[in-house]
Amino acid sequence: MSSLLINEFVAKWSNSDTILDSFLWSAESWPDLERVEAVHILLEALNTRSSEEKRNELSAKIRALIWERCTPLLMQISENALHKSEPGAKMLHSLCRLLSSCLALLRDSREVEKLALMTLSVFQSFEQHDGTQTKGQFDMEVAVEVLAVLLPLLSGDLDLLVKLTSCILSAVKVLSDDALVSKILVRVLFTLLHCVDDRSRGDILQRTWQDLCVYHEREKNALVTARTLLCLTAVSDYLFPPSLEMSFPTDLTNGLPDPRWSQSFWAIIQSGLTHRDNVARKRALYLLKKCVALTEIENTELGSSASPDGEIYFFRWIPSKSQVLQTFWQDYVLVMETLEENQIHVVRPVLNRINALIETTAIKENDAALVHPSWLLCVYQRMFHSENKAVMREGVYHLLELQLLRSPAFAITFSQFIVGPFMDVLSESSLYQRTANQMIGDCPDVGLKLQAFLVNFFGSLPQESKGPVLLQMIHRLGSRHWCAVPLLFLSQALASLPACPLLGPQGLQALREVLRCTMITHQVLLRGAAQCFLLHSALCLTDVESVNLEEVFNFLVHFRPEESLCRGTALWDEVCEWFVKNERAFRPAVGGGSDTGTPQEGELASTATDVGSLQTYTWHRLHAFLTVPASAEQMERLPDSGEAELLALAVLLWADVEEKRGGEEGRGGQGATQQALERLLLAWLEVLRRLSTNLYLPLRKSDKSLQLLLYLLQVRRTRTATQTNTADAVSGAVRGLVLSVVEPVQNFIARRLSGELQEVCDVERAALYLAVLRELLQEFGGVPWYHGNMQQSFLPALCASSLRMLREPAEQVPSVCGQVQRAVAMAVLSQLCEVAGSEASNGSLSLAAPSHHFSLPLAPLRHHFSLPQHLNQALLKPTTTASDAAPDDAPLLRHWGRVAARFIRDQWSCLGFLQRAAGPQGPRVEGQGEGEAPGPLVVLQAAVEALSLLPSDLVLPVLDCMALLLPQMVLREESQCVEAVSLSWRVVQGLSGNAHDFWPALQAFVRLAFHRAVLELTQDQAPTLTSTVQQIVCELMELSEVRSGVFNILISHCCHTWLPSDPGSDAGDGERFSSALSHLDILTKACLHGPVFRRDQRLIQEVQMYVEQLGDQCAANVAISSDNRDEQFPRVCVLAFLSHLQPTNQMHRQLMEELVLRLIEKDRGIAQAKARYYSNSLQHRTRNRVWQSLLLLLPKLRREFVVDTLLGYACEAGFSSNQASVKYLIEWSLLLVLHSNPTHMQRFWDCFSGDQEKTKTSICTFLSVLVHMDVLLPRLEDKVGQWRRALEVCLQWCFSHNFSVRLYALLALKRVWGLEGVRAEARGAMGGSDPLGGLATVIQACLAQAETAQNTGNAMRNWSRIQEHFFFGVFHPLKDYSVETIFYTFPRLSDLADDEWIPPWKFEKMATFSVDLSLPVRNPRADLGRMQPGDWIQQDRGELEQEEHWAEVQKKITAWRLSFQEQEPHLAAQQRALRLGKLTSALLVVASLIDKPTNLGGLCRTCEIFGASGLVLDSLRHVSDKQFQALSVSSELWLPMMEVKPCELSSFLQAKKAEGYCIVGVEQTANSQSLQEYSFPQKTLLLLGNEREGIPANLLQLLDVCVEIPQQGVTRSLNVHVSAALLVWEYTRQHLHSRHPAPVNL
Repeated sequence: MSSLLINEFVAKWSNSDTILDSFLWSAESWPDLERVEAVHILLEALNTRSSEEKRNELSAKIRALIWERCTPLLMQISENALHKSEPGAKMLHSLCRLLSSCLALLRDSREVEKLALMTLSVFQSFEQHDGTQTKGQFDMEVAVEVLAVLLPLLSGDLDLLVKLTSCILSAVKVLSDDALVSKILVRVLFTLLHCVDDRSRGDILQRTWQDLCVYHEREKNALVTARTLLCLTAVSDYLFPPSLEMSFPTDLTNGLPDPRWSQSFWAIIQSGLTHRDNVARKRALYLLKKCVALTEIENTELGSSASPDGEIYFFRWIPSKSQVLQTFWQDYVLVMETLEENQIHVVRPVLNRINALIETTAIKENDAALVHPSWLLCVYQRMFHSENKAVMREGVYHLLELQLLRSPAFAITFSQFIVGPFMDVLSESSLYQRTANQMIGDCPDVGLKLQAFLVNFFGSLPQESKGPVLLQMIHRLGSRHWCAVPLLFLSQALASLPACPLLGPQGLQALREVLRCTMITHQVLLRGAAQCFLLHSALCLTDVESVNLEEVFNFLVHFRPEESLCRGTALWDEVCEWFVKNERAFRPAVGGGSDTGTPQEGELASTATDVGSLQTYTWHRLHAFLTVPASAEQMERLPDSGEAELLALAVLLWADVEEKRGGEEGRGGQGATQQALERLLLAWLEVLRRLSTNLYLPLRKSDKSLQLLLYLLQVRRTRTATQTNTADAVSGAVRGLVLSVVEPVQNFIARRLSGELQEVCDVERAALYLAVLRELLQEFGGVPWYHGNMQQSFLPALCASSLRMLREPAEQVPSVCGQVQRAVAMAVLSQLCEVAGSEASNGSLSLAAPSHHFSLPLAPLRHHFSLPQHLNQALLKPTTTASDAAPDDAPLLRHWGRVAARFIRDQWSCLGFLQRAAGPQGPRVEGQGEGEAPGPLVVLQAAVEALSLLPSDLVLPVLDCMALLLPQMVLREESQCVEAVSLSWRVVQGLSGNAHDFWPALQAFVRLAFHRAVLELTQDQAPTLTSTVQQIVCELMELSEVRSGVFNILISHCCHTWLPSDPGSDAGDGERFSSALSHLDILTKACLHGPVFRRDQRLIQEVQMYVEQLGDQCAANVAISSDNRDEQFPRVCVLAFLSHLQPTNQMHRQLMEELVLRLIEKDRGIAQAKARYYSNSLQHRTRNRVWQSLLLLLPKLRREFVVDTLLGYACEAGFSSNQASVKYLIEWSLLLVLHSNPTHMQRFWDCFSGDQEKTKTSICTFLSVLVHMDVLLPRLEDKVGQWRRALEVCLQWCFSHNFSVRLYALLALKRVWGLEGVRAEARGAMGGSDPLGGLATVIQACLAQAETAQNTGNAMRNWSRIQEHFFFGVFHPLKDYSVETIFYTFPRLSDLADDEWIPPWKFEKMATFSVDLSLPVRNPRADLGRMQPGDWIQQDRGELEQEEHWAEVQKKITAWRLSFQEQEPHLAAQQRALRLGKLTSALLVVASLIDKPTNLGGLCRTCEIFGASGLVLDSLRHVSDKQFQALSVSSELWLPMMEVKPCELSSFLQAKKAEGYCIVGVEQTANSQSLQEYSFPQKTLLLLGNEREGIPANLLQLLDVCVEIPQQGVTRSLNVHVSAALLVWEYTRQHLHSRHPAPVNL
């Protein structure tokens, strides 16, 4: 029902009660929306027309309407969440309007207060119940709408409003829905502040501000910061009036809070600027700009040098420095806004503004910084958080080069930022990629800068701050997982710090945490290098007077001797020098010793209360180590080996320190060192001597003594090539002392291993005994008397004892004693077999020299393992109820499966030893009956079963045994062999995540699956097996693409198999070599193998190369053996293989020719499949490798094959699109082929006879060959004729339309014409006359023009460059023919990626590489190697000049939301625009006739940018269209819009004309005015026509004027969005100076 009808009805009907009753709905029913709206209109009319008496009469009915109808409906909407649907939301708003009308008519504050308390309880329940809604209350959204109605009526009750404000803020803190929070602020807080008087508003703002400060101080996290910024932004218009005109009266401003004086406010702003959420960052920046703008207007002093409580102000404003500060904040805002972009080309131009910010920050005013340095930290942290890694890198580089940190004050200010956010960003591995101008193996630029930065930073810190900051930094290293590369370079940077006593016990503990936790998963070489750097740092930075030796050794023991702290290295010598220098300077341990170690370490430290020297400490340590309580318990577990490892380290360090000190004092030598060691270790040696005779010696003492013996033997070894163990006095002394006690030790071990070990814990003890025995056999096997004793008595007796225990009858109920004895016996036999078989030809290293090889009695071993039941014999799990089970054994039995698995693994170690001892054919026993040896088939089947039984990390002996069995079975049992190979491959694949076990297993598998017998199989002999092997080859190649080093193992094995280099091997075995012809795919892949594009792995490999190039300077290179996983190794290996092939050998010749054909086919496929490919792409690299391999093989190929195949393909390839490096190799190949086959020169000349349009610039390849005509002419018969032919060809192409072709042709012409000898010979043949006739004049004219006329643009530079280019200048095709030129010099000079450069030392390091006089490894000429990369076609690349300070930069900022949802959209847009101080015009754009969302979206963006007052659409549904939003980029949030249907346009235009608008149409009519001449009125309505039909005729009559855009083209019209943009801009230009911030009523 319309309002007009209701008003007429009220005016003519005097009985208001009856009217109201007729309009009301039943209290039990749900009314329709129209009825509620009608009641609202009725009450509005009654309120206007009724007298006070009439209102009083209606009061009862109005109260009933409120509490019996409106309130129940609101409660129903709340309980059923009906407001979340569109009908429910409309009903809610209608009820709220009705409620407002009721209260206005009632005019009773008690009802208002009652409703207010009802809604207030909703907020209070949220505050008390952490955001949960209490039953029987309004929903929060309903409460918000009701409260928005009540607030104008509550403006006089200050206490209630203050209480309401507190509840609102509590809800904002608790609610998780950002949209609801925004709604509360818009609908409630805005309304509240708008309704109250100025004094009340000041009080509310003061309380709000204080509450937000406490909230942020109490809970500093990302969510709190975001909510605080949202609230501050919401009230910013009141806290920071946008202009002086909007400021509050002077008597009221004193009561308003001014956050600019609060340091908490600036802390909130800075937290927001570095927030992870972009909306929070934009709010913080908005508040900052608002504060700066207000401060600029006031221009009064803000912030002195310090606040009254001594706190430094974050924000200062000094009128005398206003210009400087204004410039600073303009730059600052620009930088922060630009950093919101992700494109580096947008960000980089403004980065130079940071330098200006730094300069301003460095200015001092009244002994304080003009701008607090923390603002710079926000810039850096924002760059560190950027999604673009390039922006992050720029930020890191900028901070690393920040000279401001040389100031102590700034260094202290930055210190927490350095150890916090800066350390976090340094953990990003991508920062350490080498730059474009760095070579592989160079230290990354960030690594170098980081070293200099830390030196300068710590040098600037005050002395008292250095230690705490360094400790924080180390704690940061241990508090998170760091990748290997960042940790390595941070450790290196710490190692570069100058020596200074900064670290105490806590520092050593922090470094221990880094070593123990952070680095355990890193690559071994990088982990070892990082250990070296960290240890050097500790030695330089430890305050020795604050630490005791117990703390030092608890730290040193974490450096692994196999990775870093190895004897004989520079690091070990550095530690020794450190102990010599700081002798007796360490703090003595007092009471409990170190408070940083374990309780056990503290107990040991307490024994050395007066320890001041290393010798005294070591003696006390040894005494405490050997002091164990006497106990008859023989079932205790093995002691922790950490104590023995620490003591062995202390003993050897003390010995080396004494040896070093003795050498300086003129005393020393092995005799003196041995005597000193013997005195120190006397107690330990006595224990070892009594091991075999003292039956009452505590087991714990014997175990610990053997642990110390084991570690002394292991750690004492040096790993340097220049210092051997025999020449090492300390090593010799230890060896001599151990030799004196070796007999009792071995007797004890033999006794214990012969049946005394009967408990589960003894399995670990047996491993200790066997490890000691292995070390003794390895160390003293060369001593004659020791070798004799071992060979004659000890080893046979131990072997027999073990076999006896294994032959014991099986127990009915397996006991712990029996099963442990069997496990120990099998482990002993396995260890003895490994020692005896260490020299077998399986590729493993020998434990002893050939002169003292140990042997075992084979007959008893063969007899035991001849029984089939002994294959995969199981070790039964003992029953836990056995009477002989120890109490402590129950937990150990849980791991019995591992013991049983090792039992089977040890069986296969013995079987492998027996197989190798029996020879290639294995045991010569055919039967499989009782007592007979199982045949190879049975053993192979058992091996396959073992692979499925054993854990993957224990299968190595099984694979080794299978490699011996498979050759015997390939022709007899193909299916079983296929199963064995397939299962083995699956096992190896399963180990790919375990680097420790993967590589040995892969090597064993390759020996198995690619055994000579398998490689020699043909498809007819074993089709299934050969297909399986081929499939595995493909999978291996795929695996090599993601794991470096895999293909290295395969190609190395295959090349050695086909062409062995071992002395005495039959390298000319035709049957052996013939198998290579069946596996050409492996050789082809090896020729084309190289680095692949895996950024993370490439970084690891390049850093490893950097560490390797440090040489002995980094102890890790000495301690860690090379794993040979270089991705260039397969190519080097296969090229070494090819270098041994002989052209006279028919098989060799056949293999080379077939390989060449495959390489050519690969190159042709790439050239045809991709017409153009990028430089250094995989296609480019592959083609380059193809032609490199062809060049290397060229001298070994038959002349006929070269002419028939290679010459033709080189000419064909020359016409394809080639990168520079490939082009040079093709040209070089052509030169070598033509030089060797001069009679086929005509085929070369035929290349110039093709269509010039088809050849294009590819003809340059053949012109390049003519540049080196001096190399070819001596081999040609008709020199004069060929010379003349060359001149004619060159001259022909000198007139090409292509500049590059002309340049090549001119160079070739110059070189050919310059051959004086041939010219003289031609002149003599012609009797002294000109042999070329008039052609000579043309040639001379062309050359003269080339020298003189090439002086425009880049022509002269290119002419000079091409003549100086290496291929045409220094390079000689014959004299420079070498491996170095092909694989290193050419790639380097051709701008190929440096990971494609193979240095010559890699070929020389390959011992199997055949040196041929026709193809030397090193280039005998050094001229080419001295050339620098460069190509004449390069554009000039001058260095970019430093950008001027006020250079133009792109200021393209992403639009952002304030999270205010759709509450009255046109009002919200105006509020947002006003809050930003946006200038608007009176221009109104009407686009109701436009229907394309793309045009409307672009138009919306244009109108918002140029400040139009509003945009009229035919439907607001366009705003949610994705195409609209893609063009509008959220400009609809800032531009008021309304909906007017096309059918309503006529009345709308008439209404606007009545308001004073001039209606302007964009249309071409007979009377239209030109845009250039038309002057727009202030109030202009711009009507746009439809895209196709323009403005309808009925609307043209309503226009005041039509404006057209002048055109000069043929096309009739512009796009409607473009046309509108031109008119909007022209209007804006004309009224640019009359803008004012004011809302416009649409």
